[in-house]
Formats: sequence, C-alpha cells, structure tokens
Amino acid sequence: MKANMRALITGITGQDGSYLAEFLLGKGYEVFGLVRRASTGNLDRIQHLIDGSKITILQGDITDQGSLTRALEAAEPEEVYNLAAQSFVFESWMTPTTTGEITGLGTTNMLEAIRQVDKSIRFYQASSSEMFGKVRETPQSETTPFYPRSPYGAAKAYAHYMAVNYRESYGMFCASGILFNHESPRRGLEFVTRKITHGVAKIKKRLDNGKSLVDSFLPLGNLDAKRDWGFAGDYVRAMWLMLQADEPEDFVIATGETHSVRDLARIAFEKVGLDWQDFVKVNDDLIRPAEVKLLQGDASKAREFLGWTPRVGFKEMIGMMVDSDLSNA
Repeated sequence: MKANMRALITGITGQDGSYLAEFLLGKGYEVFGLVRRASTGNLDRIQHLIDGSKITILQGDITDQGSLTRALEAAEPEEVYNLAAQSFVFESWMTPTTTGEITGLGTTNMLEAIRQVDKSIRFYQASSSEMFGKVRETPQSETTPFYPRSPYGAAKAYAHYMAVNYRESYGMFCASGILFNHESPRRGLEFVTRKITHGVAKIKKRLDNGKSLVDSFLPLGNLDAKRDWGFAGDYVRAMWLMLQADEPEDFVIATGETHSVRDLARIAFEKVGLDWQDFVKVNDDLIRPAEVKLLQGDASKAREFLGWTPRVGFKEMIGMMVDSDLSNA
C-alpha cells in the first residue's frame, strides 16, 4: 500500500463509519467523510476524530449526484466506502420510497459519479444479509439467491446488483460485503441489540437506586427470530481487506453462529444478575409485516481469500454493550 492513501466514507456518522474511520486512520490513511447538512448535529460517534482534526468532513448527499461529484473531486480518494443508507429495517416499512431513494438509488449516484470522475477509484458497497430474506438455504453464501422481505432488503439488493453491473460493464473495482448483523456500543437505539442492552442498563440503574420496578419492562417483538451477530469493529476490517484484493469480488461476512432475540435478552440480563423473563414483554406492534426468521452466514470465502476471521464473540460483544450502557446511564 502506498503512503498517504485517501479514502472517502459515506455514512461516516454511523456505527460502521466511525469504526472504519478509526481503522483507516490506524493504517495511515487520510480520511474524508461525507455528511448531509441535516446530519451535522449527529456527529457523536466521530466527534473525537473531528476535534482532533484527524478527518475531513465534506458536505454532500447520497441522493444528489452533483454533490457526490464535488466530494470526489475535493477528496481525490483511491477508495470509496459506501455505507450511507436508511438502515433500519422496521423503519423501511414506514418509509419505503425514501428507503429506496437513499439505500438503492443513492448507490447508483455514487457509482455514476465515480465513473465520471475517476474509474480507477476502488469502491466498497455495504450489502446486507437482509437481501437473503426468506432464505433458500442455510447457511447463506455468496451463491445463495436473494429473496428480500422488506423494502430495506429490496433496496440493498438493487444497490448490490448495480455495483455488479458497474464492475462488469465499466471494468470498475466494485466489491460488495454481504454483511450479516454486526453490533457494538455505538449501535443506534432503534436496533434490537442496543434496545435490549440500553434497557437492561436503565432497569439495573433503577434497581440500584432503590426505585420501584413495577412498571419497568422491555417491550420486544419476535423473540424467536435468529440472527448471525458479530462485532462491528471486526467487520470494518473485512471491508478494507476487500479493497486490497487483486480483483473485485463479493464476500459474505459473518460468524457462522446464530442466536435468537431471546438468547440476546437472557445474556444481557444475566450480565447484571437479573432474570430476563421478569422484564421482557412481547409487543405485537413491533413484529414486522414480513418476518425474516433465520439468517446464518457462511464466510468461508472471506476466510480463504481475505484471511478474515471474527475476533470478538457474541457473549463478549453483548457484555461490552451492557457495560457501555451502564457507564452512560
């Protein structure tokens, strides 16, 4: 890798964007982040990098190709990591058109901007296990057919195939990471993992402060849904490895292990010495119109060709999240 590599990250204010920025800085990169003007108040995850003048923030919007062109011309990156999306699956049912415009068409805008500015830029697309949806086989690999079960999953499938088309039609270096669920203390509160760990911390704090727990409960949807959960810090390393390969390819990134929402709740409550059954209540309003019951990834290709393996286990990750929420409660 040559010195002073430059990378542009869309979605840098999110969980993955913040971890990726830190990772690339550790590799000696000059890092640029694309931020919508409306998101400037949502910089908590990267504020420490901004305060230290470690990254450069550029104004732009994934739905506005002109702003993407200007960002590329300003940053002159060798690599672009496209992490920008409306990434909350439940919300995608409420805003399907907006989800399609941001998560789907936004990717096309970036691909087209790269094609026009500099086709040698290496492009990473954040694809998702939600594209598998109603799974055709278990575990899911790079050859498993997609059957998305949400507007988010459908938008991600569109974006994924657009990256494939630009790769095959224009000879661009477009690699997609089909990432299974990955979490961390930086995960948004709207996601079930963080909702649980944050709820556990609040209940524990109330208990420690001698407050009544009569009305303390944690509303959840489908407790039987199973996911392949990994640590976000591990997964951004895989993103980088994909853009260091000789040829652009698509890779499933996953742990290969599955856990139910019930397992997650049990482990989180056990971390603070409580029984999850005393606090969790199922709320039917939180169950998706079309549920994805089981996702389990086969990352053998990533292990073989990228040398990637996860380093943080499920229980360790949940413990890390509970500890963080306890310290912030």
